[in-house]
Amino acid sequence: MSLKHTPLDALHRELGARMVPFAGYDMPVQYSNGIIAEHRHTREHAGLFDVSHMGQFILEGLGITKSLEALVPVDLQALGEHRQSYALLTNDDGGVRDDLIITRWGAETFFLVVNASCKTEDRAWIESQLTPEQTLRELDGQGLLALQGPRAREVLSGLLPETAGLTFLQGVHCELEGMPVYVTCSGYTGEDGYELSIAGEHAEALARKLLAHEATAPVGLGARDSLRLESGLCLYGHELSPTITPIEAKLNWSISKARRPGGARAGGYPGAERISLELSEGTARVRIGIRVLGKRPVREGQDVLNDGGDVVGVITSGAYAATVDAPIAMAFVDSAYGALDTELNVDVRGKALPVVVCKLPLVPQRYFRG
Repeated sequence: MSLKHTPLDALHRELGARMVPFAGYDMPVQYSNGIIAEHRHTREHAGLFDVSHMGQFILEGLGITKSLEALVPVDLQALGEHRQSYALLTNDDGGVRDDLIITRWGAETFFLVVNASCKTEDRAWIESQLTPEQTLRELDGQGLLALQGPRAREVLSGLLPETAGLTFLQGVHCELEGMPVYVTCSGYTGEDGYELSIAGEHAEALARKLLAHEATAPVGLGARDSLRLESGLCLYGHELSPTITPIEAKLNWSISKARRPGGARAGGYPGAERISLELSEGTARVRIGIRVLGKRPVREGQDVLNDGGDVVGVITSGAYAATVDAPIAMAFVDSAYGALDTELNVDVRGKALPVVVCKLPLVPQRYFRG
């Protein structure tokens, strides 16, 4: 099966990117400076990421708020115009079909950004739950750029002054030299920053303008993964899946108060019974952060062991964290082993590597809240 290409494909190759298959697309994993340098540049300056492979949907029609609330445990009635919410598409067992960002564009219009690996299934599932008066339109070929880091605001406000005051999870429609751009103060690195949705034919021009600033450097998927891991952010297919519930993943905060037991619109979404029960009674396993006591990394799929050598969990993500200069990971373990500072081991090719349960995020999140 041939790989798809984003609107920035030619630019990636011009910039010397190493391309790899990812979610059906040919994507840059790193550029010539390497993953560690790109990671540090994003933490210190501004990194530009191509996330155009992700799905972008517009949902609209009479009663769309109610229909969408039936799919996610979020209080969308309280979501203001051009405000965003992180959300989980749950299944009947309480697991997660996908995680996504929902933005209200109007009284009966929402803009959704979903994961690339799930967008075909997400579209089919959401469309199957709509009424005849409601529609889902996919922005196929649309560009999506993420500008992240402590100087991202400086970079973007120089081109689009109206973005200077945007706060975390707020959006605005802009125009740059005749090019419509929808900008949100969001991202998945733990840094202040933006995501910019733009027509595919204009995406490269926008990327070049952002890269023209001395603070901006291109960043690939490798650093995107290590940045989100340091920031304690879940990745679908790793810390989230159809068999992992939001409560097991310690995403209790993603269940809006109005949708919890006793709330104004409690339940009413797939898996609500199990999720509500876990909110009150806890879970048999939990997501944890791990810091390796040494320099050898741990990897997804490796077993987590107690001091007696029994398997008590599994690693879901692992990477070298350039900011803290140490290998780190996330894992799911039996709840009895989830307390901070619990000493455990990871089975790395038959050798027990000592690790300790640590607090997430490992670096402070720096979202701009005004």
